[in-house]
This record gives sequence, C-alpha cells and structure tokens, in this order.
Amino acid sequence: MAFWTYILLCADGLYYTGHTDNLEYRIGQHQSGQIEGFTSSRLPVRLMWSQDFPTRFEALDAEMRIKKWSRAKKEALIRGDWQAMNHFAKPPHERPPSPFASSEVEMPIGRAPTMGVSTSLDTNGHGTPAKSGRGEE
Repeated sequence: MAFWTYILLCADGLYYTGHTDNLEYRIGQHQSGQIEGFTSSRLPVRLMWSQDFPTRFEALDAEMRIKKWSRAKKEALIRGDWQAMNHFAKPPHERPPSPFASSEVEMPIGRAPTMGVSTSLDTNGHGTPAKSGRGEE
C-alpha cells in the first residue's frame, strides 16, 4: 500500500500540505468541502504536488517537514527546481546572493500574499514559514 504527501493550492493562494493513503479520494474530499478546517473555506483547491511513500510514517514525516518550509521553498519543490531547493534549505542569513532574490521575500506568519500565484508556478516574491498544525501558507 502506498501513502502520499501532497500540496494543494487553495483559491485564496495559500498552500495546504497533507498526507493520505488514497490520494484521489482525499483530494475529492477536500474539493467537496467534506473535510472541515483549513481547505473547506478556501475552495476550490488544486493539487500542485504529490509523492508516494512506502509507509504512513514516511508520508507524515514529509508532511511535517514541508509544513515548516517557506512559500518559496514549497514552490521550488512544486517546480522541481532542485537548485532553488538547495538555496532555500539554508537559513536566510547564510544564503549567498542569488538569482532567486525576488523569491526570498518572507512575510510574517499568517499573512496571505498580496497577489495571486502564477499558473506557471513561478514564485510571486512572497514566502512565509509554515504554521504548525493542519493549515499553512
């Protein structure tokens, strides 16, 4: 049995990260509002990224790690941009100047971006550390 970690883009531009053992069914639950909480008031949602894992523990571990990432790092993962992922893995004060400078702007926790996310998955210049718990930026 496979377990999945996934990232959804909500209608308000925020990201939600979760894990499940049935990805298609779980996305349907989010999309229909059956799951009370973070996504139910931010419909519709769109699946942006997913990865399968052999155990629930590994999927949950990936979910918890991703929830702590900045928006810019999540968007680098979604794009499959490993150079940017490596860059954002370093604390901001340890990062050298880079071509990702416009993506490194970080906002306080709980603030939504002032502009929508590009459909090309380019970063919009905003990132924020994820809140612990189920919902996040």
